[in-house]
Amino acid sequence: MTRGCKFSFHVGVVIAAITYIYFSTVLVFIDQWFGLGSSPGMLNAVVFTFLAIMCISSYRLAIYTDPGRVPASFVPDIEDSDSPIHEIKRKGGDLRYCQKCSHYKPPRAHHCRVCNRCVLRMDHHCVWMNNCVGHANYKIFFVFVAYAVTACVYSLVLLIGSVAAESEKDNEEDSFRIIHIISGLLLIPLSLALGFFLGWHFYLILQNKTTIEYHEGVRAMWLAEKGGQLYSHPYNLGVYDNLTAILGPKILCWFCPTSGYIGSGLRFRTKYDKTYEKSMERSTPE
Repeated sequence: MTRGCKFSFHVGVVIAAITYIYFSTVLVFIDQWFGLGSSPGMLNAVVFTFLAIMCISSYRLAIYTDPGRVPASFVPDIEDSDSPIHEIKRKGGDLRYCQKCSHYKPPRAHHCRVCNRCVLRMDHHCVWMNNCVGHANYKIFFVFVAYAVTACVYSLVLLIGSVAAESEKDNEEDSFRIIHIISGLLLIPLSLALGFFLGWHFYLILQNKTTIEYHEGVRAMWLAEKGGQLYSHPYNLGVYDNLTAILGPKILCWFCPTSGYIGSGLRFRTKYDKTYEKSMERSTPE
């Protein structure tokens, strides 16, 4: 599912940063350290070009892929025996209903005030993509961040190597020195910020949580402990099942910017489903 996207200032900044980092890395850092005509130079240029292509393609897909919208015909089936767990409001106990969109909200769906609609399994609204991160594009977003971190760290290593190589020759031109300074000021904070962001979302994937669910879970845990109970995230299926639920069943495709394996986003498997399945297996005669 794709969407139309209006060009924004933040998207323009990201595109400009990717373009600058790519050309400065290939035409300056690799050339100064190895020489583009050499075998190591060509190999590094090919590898970095591959990372740049994956960054651009996954970023474009994350922008243009609709994160998932609630069908106008959606009505929760409270009598569905296969769906015993129903998400409810924090107060009142009734099914979740969006007053702004005038329809029921499936589990894990939330209303985005920027997009002005409900988003399936919403994680957050990303201004750098001019789009929400949700059910249909979360994996693509994660893959983009992973490639972006790898490219930034790789470029930073090449930057350090080129500076060291030029300092040995002691003939660095002023224009190259300016590029090195600008690139360092860009790559160091970018690598740190994106690295932290990647680690954060990897932690969320291991827990099968969204950013919204993490913050809601903190509050729910506090309320549960206050009432003498224990809070347990219902969508935590275990590390492997959590990874495959987000990244897909095929490990070799985990870092491909695709998400064709995902379901409708109207219902998600819970750990109570796993418990029920195990009990059914034990009760089934051989």
